[in-house]
Amino acid sequence: MSVDEDARWLDWVTKQFESIAGDDQEIDINEFKTALNVKESFFAERFFALFDSDGSSSISLDELLKALNLLIHGSETDKLKFLFQVYDVDGSGSIDPDELRTVLKSCLRESAISLPEEKLDDLTLALFESADKDNSGSITFEELKAELENFPEVMENLTISAANWLKPPEEEQKKRGAPRYLTRAYWLNNSRKLFFLCLYSFLSLLLFIMAMMQHRHGGGWFMVAKGCGQCLNFNCTFIMVLMLRRFLTWLRATWVVRVFPLDQNILLHQIVGYSILCYTLVHTTAHVFNFMQLSQSGQYQLWEYLLTTRPGIGWVKGSASLTGVVLQLVICLMVLCSSTFVRRSGHFEVFYWSHLSYVWVWSLLMVHCANFWKWFVVPGLLFLLEKMVGLAVSRMGGLYVVEVNLLPSKVTHLVIKRPQFFHFKPGDYVYINIPTIAKYEWHPFTISSAPEQSESLWLHIRSMGQWTNRLYEYFRQPEDQQLSPTRLAASLRTRRQRTKDQEDLFSSTSCNGAVASNENDTVQLMMYRQNGSRSDVVPVPVPPTSGSQDPAEPLADGLEPAERGEAPPIRDQVSAKFGENHRFCNIKCYVDGPYGTPTRQIFASEHAVLIGAGIGITPFASILQSIMYRYRMRKQNCPSCNYSWCENIKDSEMKLRKVDFIWINRDQKSFEWFVSLLTKLEMDQADEEPEGRFLEMHMYMTSALSKNDMKAIGLQMALDLLAEKEKKDSITGLRTRTQPGRPEWGKVFQKMSEENKGKVHVFYCGSTALAKVIKAECEHFSFNFYKENF
Repeated sequence: MSVDEDARWLDWVTKQFESIAGDDQEIDINEFKTALNVKESFFAERFFALFDSDGSSSISLDELLKALNLLIHGSETDKLKFLFQVYDVDGSGSIDPDELRTVLKSCLRESAISLPEEKLDDLTLALFESADKDNSGSITFEELKAELENFPEVMENLTISAANWLKPPEEEQKKRGAPRYLTRAYWLNNSRKLFFLCLYSFLSLLLFIMAMMQHRHGGGWFMVAKGCGQCLNFNCTFIMVLMLRRFLTWLRATWVVRVFPLDQNILLHQIVGYSILCYTLVHTTAHVFNFMQLSQSGQYQLWEYLLTTRPGIGWVKGSASLTGVVLQLVICLMVLCSSTFVRRSGHFEVFYWSHLSYVWVWSLLMVHCANFWKWFVVPGLLFLLEKMVGLAVSRMGGLYVVEVNLLPSKVTHLVIKRPQFFHFKPGDYVYINIPTIAKYEWHPFTISSAPEQSESLWLHIRSMGQWTNRLYEYFRQPEDQQLSPTRLAASLRTRRQRTKDQEDLFSSTSCNGAVASNENDTVQLMMYRQNGSRSDVVPVPVPPTSGSQDPAEPLADGLEPAERGEAPPIRDQVSAKFGENHRFCNIKCYVDGPYGTPTRQIFASEHAVLIGAGIGITPFASILQSIMYRYRMRKQNCPSCNYSWCENIKDSEMKLRKVDFIWINRDQKSFEWFVSLLTKLEMDQADEEPEGRFLEMHMYMTSALSKNDMKAIGLQMALDLLAEKEKKDSITGLRTRTQPGRPEWGKVFQKMSEENKGKVHVFYCGSTALAKVIKAECEHFSFNFYKENF
């Protein structure tokens, strides 16, 4: 912080103190925690003890300001001595291992990191052995100072201001300058969107003027109403074109994607939707004023013009006014239910069902306006064709959820048996319908498996709304509770036969902690950890059980499984529950898609930066797997040793020279979603590559305190030392070190810009708030920015 910021911060502390202290103008330990927002009792007690210079068990304002002034304006040595005194719990003038362990344990709690006691011991010993240069069994001030000098970033933060230790500064205010929207970088990075908006505005204005001129003999209000009506004819059909997902996916493979912002079709759909609302309000208002003028000189009252068919306005029995009123109400309702606070507050069903009113809007428009059908016929046919193709594809063949894994943070991992005709690109998404959860609801989710994974589709679904929560709770129930009473009687014989087959299967093979998966005519056992995450896969071929009934054969009642309300059994599939969070199942589902996303352009990039926030990693899971699949095809291994290298992987289909993957999570558990996949990707990389490391991972944990916070300095040093020693991170188990706090995007992008691996393309999936920050930084560095949209 600057001198001015330090002064403002001290002024804030003074006001906080005066508001909390009593008549005696002194504060105790509890009031001290409140004054400085220090929550962890260990650090609060240590700070309090050091500030209480007279040992009175209370701090006066003079004592507090004296200590803080020393920290803010003191030398580097003064600040290091304060840090040393915090760690020297017993005041002996040295730090022993037990004291260091106590401090690190408090650091872990402060950073919301949970590690086993054994790992805490390892961290303590790693830091202690590195700092205890003379092997005396304790760390002196000089040894701690020498150790800190091995971490330049810590020393750099110490020289800025020790005020950061006690209260992290507020977010820096944006520097005043030219508005972002007026900068050259913004116009270059948003050229396609701006071109479309200019073209759209020009066309709307042209239609408005032409309609007004055609009806100039009807008066001013009538001209305005007709101008807005013509714009509504155009917009009410164009808005449907922007949601022809299959058609837009096809267009992404053509030159059109270089001219129009197809990747922002959702944003454009929203813009057109708000335009329709504005046009309808102006159109209705203009007609009301026109009717008021007519009612003053005509034979009908205003309410008759608006709410009856007597004036005979309209081409279908004078119903234009009535249908107009209904259209106004329906459109306002659709816009209201489409608002962000409705969609993101767990009421997606409200948005979904209200949005289906578009059918009524188009039907009413046909009756309301005599010329609307001319605008509707071509887009309507495209819409109908898309729906028919989507319905045919989604209903073609039987798709089943064959495996479910419940992951931390209420994430449901679905494994769906992939049909042969289903082809997709990395990063594509699908709409899924599971009748057992909701018969008529379709929800979009990104495919998290790679296209090269031919037998199954993966979906990772985080519980954030009603449907996703029902899905998670459904699979969390005991398996017996999921069966409806009507199905039990019909499938009794089938279940008995399956139970017998399972008993025969598992009686011949040890299945402790194992999961079975279907592969051709044999059953493969895969070992899983107790928490449901997959460990090393050990295939164990198991011969088919003799004497068992072939599941493909009809039962004695002559009914097909579908006629009995059951899902048809899959050959050699074991349908059973394995552990609390992982099971096999056989649940009918329908999939519509795939649909393309901006991430399809990754393989045409030279330097791709993939940024996922939380569950936003799902599209990149598919992409990373596909990239590394192609990478492995070019990886070479020495037959006489374990040395490996990689040939140049650039080809006509993939121009990538470098991939940076950045994953930002709030807490430690969230990393468990894909840590096994990331571990495999790290292991797949060769020892040497022609242009440096091809894939680099960057992990960030936002709940962890950064290195410029005194409460985390020791912990971060220990984590660095232990990661260097064990060649893996203590938080995730990856080789990549998990960084605390949030990325400093300016420094991150500056480093990537200096690597000179080609044009940088940034692909992001996550919250909208973070997207705005990253997009602004991309514009500063002239990087191309792409955001995942549904």
